[in-house]
Amino acid sequence: MDKPLLQLDNILTGYGTIPVLHGIDLTLAEGDIYALLGPNGGGKSTLLKVCSRQIEPWKGNVKVAGRSMEGVAPEELAKVGVCTIPEGKGIFPNLTVSENLVMMTHSGTDLATIESITYDRFPQLSNKRKQLAGTLSGGEQQMLSMARALGTNPKILLLDELSMGLAPIIVKELYEIVAQLAEQGIGVLVVEQFARTVLGVATRAGILINGKIISEGSPNELEDQLSDAYLGTKGKI
Repeated sequence: MDKPLLQLDNILTGYGTIPVLHGIDLTLAEGDIYALLGPNGGGKSTLLKVCSRQIEPWKGNVKVAGRSMEGVAPEELAKVGVCTIPEGKGIFPNLTVSENLVMMTHSGTDLATIESITYDRFPQLSNKRKQLAGTLSGGEQQMLSMARALGTNPKILLLDELSMGLAPIIVKELYEIVAQLAEQGIGVLVVEQFARTVLGVATRAGILINGKIISEGSPNELEDQLSDAYLGTKGKI
């Protein structure tokens, strides 16, 4: 049996002396889109930080393609195929679109390849190469952030609140791109508070509350549990 692209075994961690995650087990296979759902404060972003090596587990292990990530620095993750798109868009707002792409060449991919990936996938950015990234629309900034990530040729994509602050039509377009990436074999772990924005493309989902995954399954299997998970606030799903 093939090893999972990403595997979390019994992860316990937190901040200072305060635990946040309590024994998390999670696997991500090639072509999976795993939607990690739950209300604010449940530990979703902390879990992503564990996966991206920003936080060390107190207990447990993170593996990429069967290899333990213990001792691997965050900046080394791109070399093993892990890329993170953080909440709030991972761009340099005071640099132009082109300059943002140049910043990604440190990962080992040449500029021509990164530009080809970017402008083929997001043609609207092609006409804005000299524009400061911070002056792009919110959707265009998120596209640039995704393009910079794709330039590293990732095997695993970690997405934190991709829909944050964006119009529904833009969110739909971005998640269609996420689905296309999964079809190419990339494993995607996506954190979302607003579940409806991701369940349409997710292959698996888990509900994380108070640092524990209380339920896991297909999006259809979890749909009936979401209202209870969000304390009955149906408007958030």
